[in-house]
Amino acid sequence: MIDLRSDTITRPTAEMRKAMADADVGDDAIDIDPTVERLQCRIAEVLGKEAAIFMPSGTMTNQVAVRIHCKPGDELICEANCHIYNYEQGGFAQLSGAVARPVLGQFGVLQCEQLQGLIRPENEHFTRTRLICLENTHNRGGGRIQPYDEIEGMTRWAREHGLRAHLDGARLFNAAVASGVSADRWAQHFDTVSVCFSKGLGAPVGSALAGSREVIREARRHRKLFGGGMRQAGIIAAGALYALEHHIERLAIDHENAQILAEAIRQIEGLTLEPDTIDTNIVIFRVDPQLGTGAELVAAWKERGVSALAIGGQVRAVTHLDVNTSEVRRAAEILRDTTSALRRGVRPVQQGDAY
Repeated sequence: MIDLRSDTITRPTAEMRKAMADADVGDDAIDIDPTVERLQCRIAEVLGKEAAIFMPSGTMTNQVAVRIHCKPGDELICEANCHIYNYEQGGFAQLSGAVARPVLGQFGVLQCEQLQGLIRPENEHFTRTRLICLENTHNRGGGRIQPYDEIEGMTRWAREHGLRAHLDGARLFNAAVASGVSADRWAQHFDTVSVCFSKGLGAPVGSALAGSREVIREARRHRKLFGGGMRQAGIIAAGALYALEHHIERLAIDHENAQILAEAIRQIEGLTLEPDTIDTNIVIFRVDPQLGTGAELVAAWKERGVSALAIGGQVRAVTHLDVNTSEVRRAAEILRDTTSALRRGVRPVQQGDAY
């Protein structure tokens, strides 16, 4: 099976497994796990921040950041299709009593002028606008990279109006490799930055939140509250550290493979890339209703050996460490065959049909 569902499905390489097996560990909840400490120091350095903290997931790092920056009743501004708003169970409301004000961007990309007039007046009838959250690269936007000038402008606007800024940089290293703008340059505009090790970098578990020393001290308290305090976490931190040291530059291969798949999709009747420009490793395309639904195409593609994700009338395919160039070319060929079969009216066997 050629698995293009996500870059989260990667398995640790042999070298990463060895690094994890050999990790020096302690109790990170009581005091210090030495490997966790190495990872935290290294990612803080890479992002140009004073400190960082290791957590089990990007959802936790994002939600801890919101809790640090917002009090109950405060409001955060975010893009309408971002991860924090759509895929974290409204955690900002459940865990921190915050309210979200979503703004629709173009494939996840916001422009500074869209923020004008969004800050609530200081009035007892209104929430208090306290935070802006941006996502780079943008998952539901097809792996789009936020334009650097817009990031700079939006965070400057936030500072001028007394707002904090948080970056959901789950795939920030994809943005850095594809754009040539280093991770610390992206991160410098934000008070807090979340990065994920278990997506394109290929580690099995973990994310980090980076910021000032004061912020990260507070983050440690909230991590404990949210159940993220870990014991001998050096075993998984070693995988993240290995990924950070060895798997960043190779992200360019994933981006090249995504271009191969995207070019094939452009040539297949009934499929439309959304967006047409592929910035990194995520390819999203819409299925013409004459071919069927996105779910039907995904099911038919899977019958022929390729897994992807259906999102309504769209399909998402993600290139990653565990899929090489020849496999991506093969997936593209199978997609051509699959759409031809659907065009002829050949539908996949649905679950339950055998009964």
